[in-house]
Amino acid sequence: MIAGIGLDFIAVSRIAHWLEDESLCLRFFHPAEIAEVRSRGAEAPRSLAARFAAKEAFAKAVGTGFTGLVLKDIRVENDGNGKPVLLLEGSAAAAMKRTGATKAHLSLTHDGDLAAAQVILED
Repeated sequence: MIAGIGLDFIAVSRIAHWLEDESLCLRFFHPAEIAEVRSRGAEAPRSLAARFAAKEAFAKAVGTGFTGLVLKDIRVENDGNGKPVLLLEGSAAAAMKRTGATKAHLSLTHDGDLAAAQVILED
């Protein structure tokens, strides 16, 4: 059963410049996420935007918005096949637990200057 759903779109150009400011990146992203994004070369801005959209989509899926969430507690990684997955720690794990969900599904996409993410929480 679906316990929550969230969807977010973001303009890549809105946050592409964050890659030039390490302290800004570290404010919102786990160091492992930043390393993964930077490894993508020219696709790094799109990857960063999609990951930020994932954080916003998760916040919508749990129904709280960013209230009470530490954004670095919401981490996007890719499995061995390249599929994006959410790793939730601390405040994010607690927020998901409050929804009754036990599994989070994530889909990311980008095209041109838009990046999007959808999160579905399943109980």
